[in-house]
Amino acid sequence: MNALNRPCAQVRFEDVQVGQDLVALRKGPLTNAHLMRWSSTMENWHRIHYDQRYALERENLPGLLINGSFKQQFIVQLLKDWAGREGWVWKTKFQFRAMDVVGATLEVWARVTAKHQLPSYGLVELDLGIRNLDENGRESTPGSALVALPYAGGNRVPYPFVPPAQDPWKGVAK
Repeated sequence: MNALNRPCAQVRFEDVQVGQDLVALRKGPLTNAHLMRWSSTMENWHRIHYDQRYALERENLPGLLINGSFKQQFIVQLLKDWAGREGWVWKTKFQFRAMDVVGATLEVWARVTAKHQLPSYGLVELDLGIRNLDENGRESTPGSALVALPYAGGNRVPYPFVPPAQDPWKGVAK
């Protein structure tokens, strides 16, 4: 998702349907420069993210690895752009199950799986993930999220966000 295809209107809880797909976010092809800038920003100096020879010869990796925290940021970017200024990304869960390397184009996706009406706002559950488009859409980072959205005609989700007493994930291994 870029500035040209971001939603302009605030999404409201009533606008969302179970089974609805969010507009995917594409990143890439990711280059050595992308990884070096991210690594320096995060002060992550592990050589597997910027030293090709080290990654290949010393660590026996297929190439320079895209940082997990970089992929995490892509997930949150998709969710926060969708939730808009009046919504709130409350929780995310995901697993790094496969390596993605420099040169890859990644696609972050999400699908609405459930909705919960609360007194002041609604909670939306989503399945999500990151697909590597250079490897036939191989899923490398499956996960889920809980996003709070305002009601039509209601107030924005409060900031600072106060978690509701009813947590749909409480006691659920997901």
